Amino acid sequence: MTETTDYDHEPRPRDFSARFARGRGRGVRQAGRPRPTWALALAGAVALPAFAAPQDWDRFNIGDAVNANSDVQPMPFEQAGSSFPGSAFYYLELEEPVVKLGEGIHSDAEPTSSDSDSLTGPIARAMRVDNSGVDRRRAEQCLTAAIYYEAASEADAGQRAVAQVVLNRVAHAAYPNTVCGVVYQGSERTTGCQFSFTCDGSLARKPSPMFWYRARAVADAALAGAVFAPVGLATHYHTVQVHPYWAPSLHYLSTIGAHRFYSFRGGAGAPGAFRFAYFGGEPIAAPHRRDDSVATLAEAKALDPIGVQNAFAATEPEPAPIAKATPETVPPPATEPPRYTAQQREAGGDARYKAGNLPEATAIREKYRNSGKWISSPTS
Repeated sequence: MTETTDYDHEPRPRDFSARFARGRGRGVRQAGRPRPTWALALAGAVALPAFAAPQDWDRFNIGDAVNANSDVQPMPFEQAGSSFPGSAFYYLELEEPVVKLGEGIHSDAEPTSSDSDSLTGPIARAMRVDNSGVDRRRAEQCLTAAIYYEAASEADAGQRAVAQVVLNRVAHAAYPNTVCGVVYQGSERTTGCQFSFTCDGSLARKPSPMFWYRARAVADAALAGAVFAPVGLATHYHTVQVHPYWAPSLHYLSTIGAHRFYSFRGGAGAPGAFRFAYFGGEPIAAPHRRDDSVATLAEAKALDPIGVQNAFAATEPEPAPIAKATPETVPPPATEPPRYTAQQREAGGDARYKAGNLPEATAIREKYRNSGKWISSPTS
């Protein structure tokens, strides 16, 4: 059984035929669409009542930008009794500054103002190493190794700071006077070396050529006389992740990159303890042979930062006490007349130095003689 529908009974449409006039008339697709005049009429009908009744229309108010009747409060220096010379600058300085988004945020790898400009202590002087010979090549090798293994991932400021600490030690009286001697000092011990990479196995790693060449460029500049002033006369540093026992006893200077830098206190950190002159005699650019004897342990204790600082303090002469004047030390006043030679006595002696030709101090004019006296007695 077949299902019947309503459209089965509809008559067939007649054949469609039409003629279209040529010209600029509306196309076939546009002919069936109504003109959009009704949309404009509808929009006008909706908008007209809103503009016709402004009291019900919400104006685009932003704060009091369009409120002409808002009261303007005068500034403190514009009020009676609060004005004084310079009061405008005074009150404006009291206003709290507006902190902008991201203001004050900086990377730890970037040197801040306290790292460079604010340093008021003494700074190192240039130390120039000869550009030729064995000493120069060995010094360059040792200083490059210190920069690479201590601060390979640091910015230029961090690498220059490490290089300056090495040269500061070369100039200090308590450390060797060669670059390799400073870098590999204490490397004969398993612990207690001055630079950790010389005794912790870091030298077994093959350096990256790119970072090695970068560290060597910093070393060459330092050996040619470049001075990195922000670390001053620093002789010690450590990473920010550790806190060695000697840090509170030394003088903290600044933090550059991932290291905190310190200098000695007292005479050990004074400019007189440094001599920035290079004399050569570089040893082999390699760690020392292992030796944990009693002598090396005694040397390690002698190089303790606090011990070096105390040793310089013990050798400093005590200031002489200031002598106070006592009645016994004060000479008595001279009571006898001065002694003259025979020629001076013949010329008049002491009388020559007396003011005998000056007018008398008691000479008063006649008309002022009775000044200050009573004209008549008050009781009379």
